[in-house]
Amino acid sequence: MSRYTAGMNRRTFLGTVGAGPVLAVALGVEAQQAGKLYRIAYVGDTPFEFSLRERLPTAGLSRRFVDQGGLMYYGPDRLDLWRRAAHYVDRILRGVKPADLPVEQPTKFELIINLKTAKALGLTIPPSLLLRADHVIQ
Repeated sequence: MSRYTAGMNRRTFLGTVGAGPVLAVALGVEAQQAGKLYRIAYVGDTPFEFSLRERLPTAGLSRRFVDQGGLMYYGPDRLDLWRRAAHYVDRILRGVKPADLPVEQPTKFELIINLKTAKALGLTIPPSLLLRADHVIQ
């Protein structure tokens, strides 16, 4: 696992992980390339400042991440998860034992893309992907 530290530039870091595209995933920030996961330790930067400065596309864990400057989010629709949780609470309050309730997987997913960040990174998002997005932040 390679680590980005203060004083390293992108070329130095990418030299440690090899050539090719790198995607930084915030909350760590982690970069994945060719199926390998790399953790990046950013010093003094937010994940967004780091990714913009180093021109690394970022994918986050919530819509809030994209609203704050991340490039994209693809994952479960959080509002739908809360609705499903309310359904579980309702059933438990009506007397169903929690152990008798089935485990459910998310069924509704959302794709959110931040075009402002894409432009800042010099990326062109394919129109087909924009059409599939649930939300596009201009």
